[in-house]
Amino acid sequence: MTVIDLNNRKMAADVLDKIKNSGVEAKFMHVCGTHQDTLVRNGLDAMLAETGIKILQGPGCPVCVTTPNEIEEAIKLADSGVVVTVFGDMFTVPGEKRSLAHAKADGADVRIVYSIMDALAMARDSPDKEFMFMGIGFETTTPATSFALLSQPPDNFSILSCHRTVPKALRALINMGEVRLNGLIEPGHVSAIIGEEPYKFLSEEYNIPQVIAGFEPLDLLMGIYMLTLQVKEGRAELENEYFRVVKPEGNPKAIEAMAQTLVESDVKWRGFPVIPETGLEISDKYDQFNSRKKYEDLLSPIWDMDYPEPAGCKCGEVLRGILDPQDCPLFGKACKPGSPVGPCMVSFEGGCSIAYKYQRK
Repeated sequence: MTVIDLNNRKMAADVLDKIKNSGVEAKFMHVCGTHQDTLVRNGLDAMLAETGIKILQGPGCPVCVTTPNEIEEAIKLADSGVVVTVFGDMFTVPGEKRSLAHAKADGADVRIVYSIMDALAMARDSPDKEFMFMGIGFETTTPATSFALLSQPPDNFSILSCHRTVPKALRALINMGEVRLNGLIEPGHVSAIIGEEPYKFLSEEYNIPQVIAGFEPLDLLMGIYMLTLQVKEGRAELENEYFRVVKPEGNPKAIEAMAQTLVESDVKWRGFPVIPETGLEISDKYDQFNSRKKYEDLLSPIWDMDYPEPAGCKCGEVLRGILDPQDCPLFGKACKPGSPVGPCMVSFEGGCSIAYKYQRK
């Protein structure tokens, strides 16, 4: 163990003592799968529980909030001969009866990529084939989709945009009133793109403290300590613990690229009803690269369908902070990483996957 490790442990213990000595008992929610991984992997959730602080996980896993209808869209295109490119943690997410992995096993051309630029390169190298990239993610990954649209893609390339935005989704979650929250831990990666301003309405309208936090254990603990101080002092503000990365204005170039290529839309999230203005659809200027416009005849029947959640799966409740993963009756039984029932057990950012990975040892 290095001296740095020892120093970090001492600092973490000091912060935990300060949280405990504050006398605050509260429920805070994060909206980031990486925050959940940091909490569980390092045992911080259990340590914080001893101080009176409960950390809930919200809808911070992009793959997890992608709806069954969107998965069926991708499977339909794959079955129809379109080359489907997708991130690895979407590959095995179950649809109504099959996943994209099953579609590949049945003969469809489904390829795992690490970025949209990989998909673009494939399309340029094979002009005789049609390629679709399934755009998953919040504001963190969305700029890459926008820059791809601005890079003059080939005609045989299109994007199925399943992108979503975080701040207005939190309004919907608060308005649902299922969980009483004393504070929000805002995601560092998303905030590095959008900056501070988009969150401020939550403190102003709902009197809820917020802290943008990084992903190291000390980052997260400091963010939680800053929230406890706000609660103790009766403040409700947006503070930035992750100031070394997140600037107040965010990333102006990324924001401008998104504004040029994407438009807000009303979209359903897994576990939620339709949430206004939280989807990002490709703007009319780039219609020729919009999979939903390009393949409207193939996809429109899916839009009228209401695909149910898998029987017994509580992924929606986990995403809303109502249940911990272990409270799902399928957790670790019918639902495991090798045989997932829902996406929360598939994605590396999914709460069930994280809980299974670290807490069953």
